Amino acid sequence: MRVLVLDTIHGGQELAHYLGGRGHFTDTVDVYRGRSGIDVETALARDYDLAVAPVHLDPAHPFLRELTIPIISHHQAVRWILGTDIPSPLVEITGARGKTTTACALASLMNGPGILHTSLGTFRYPECTLLWRKSITPASLVPAAREAARIRGWCIGEVSLGFTGAGDHGIITSGDDYLFAGGRRHAREEKVRSGQGLPYLLVAPGIEAPGAVPVGSVATVQGETCTVRCGGESARFDSPLLSLDGYRMPLMLAAAAGCRLGADPAGLASFEALPGRMAATCEQGVWVVDNANSGTNALTSCQAAAYAREISGRDNVTLVIGQEEGAVCEGFSPREICSAVRDIRPSLLILIGEQAQSLAQDPACSACRTAFSMTLEEGRAQALSLTPVGSVVLAVKSWR
Repeated sequence: MRVLVLDTIHGGQELAHYLGGRGHFTDTVDVYRGRSGIDVETALARDYDLAVAPVHLDPAHPFLRELTIPIISHHQAVRWILGTDIPSPLVEITGARGKTTTACALASLMNGPGILHTSLGTFRYPECTLLWRKSITPASLVPAAREAARIRGWCIGEVSLGFTGAGDHGIITSGDDYLFAGGRRHAREEKVRSGQGLPYLLVAPGIEAPGAVPVGSVATVQGETCTVRCGGESARFDSPLLSLDGYRMPLMLAAAAGCRLGADPAGLASFEALPGRMAATCEQGVWVVDNANSGTNALTSCQAAAYAREISGRDNVTLVIGQEEGAVCEGFSPREICSAVRDIRPSLLILIGEQAQSLAQDPACSACRTAFSMTLEEGRAQALSLTPVGSVVLAVKSWR
């Protein structure tokens, strides 16, 4: 077939490569920047059998409206590329937040060899060997699934904005919703729609999906104890992480999915906080709560600040907040950032990223003592140098 692949910066180039490996002719168009592949005019002058477009492309984009051939999504293309060479089980995980924690918690329960693909990196289990670091665009699931099939193991993979449908298990980690694709599509609706063909779909509260299993029907939490009922049997585990909002739902989802896959959820009792997911460390008498990850938002930022004040015993909080360049698929809007600043009321505010100077003009931010940095690491170092007591909260949207 002659296939036109749109969007080279979110996995399109890789998809074209994989399709070429299957004997198809491919062209690519960089619809966002126009820097790679062929230009729009050339593409419109050529004949194709099929186009592959990302779900986040505005459906009213002029180029899309010019196409008269069938169009599939990047997610659907991944399912096509993988074909029958699929590991089992293949668990796809999507959601506005909690994906990485859910994936890592579930992987910690799995037996035998396997591949874990997350925004933290792609790892081979049981050794936890880092294989590579890629984004969680749909195309990045291809090498992870192929490697899992090669070693005859399981595969657990994060996927942004929905499911590819290649897996036999799917998890939606959050009921949070937002608009994307030029404000014309709802993220939650797209995730539910793309999961309809999966044999098993586990969902967090707030999600209505035909045939899906609500996590609350399998796992419940009281205090620091989680009880799981699966297959007529009951299991439980205790963990202090269950008292944190950022961990309670991921651990419930991992326990429910793990039980379905034949694993013992009791193993989650030893699961530890992940870097960037509320991990707390004490450095020279100052507590640092690291909540800088791809799912950072106003709610998790406020939760991190409350946790920091609780463990430090002081009200003084230095807040490092913003968005690093490139962390844009499920963005941290200026409105959300300012809302978090307003609720947290930090002693010192360090704004991160290109929008930092404009954010500083907002009343919520201008009321604070403010500094600026371009990156998370620079902001972290600056915060520690300017914070003699209390705590530092890292709440930067970044690919970690």
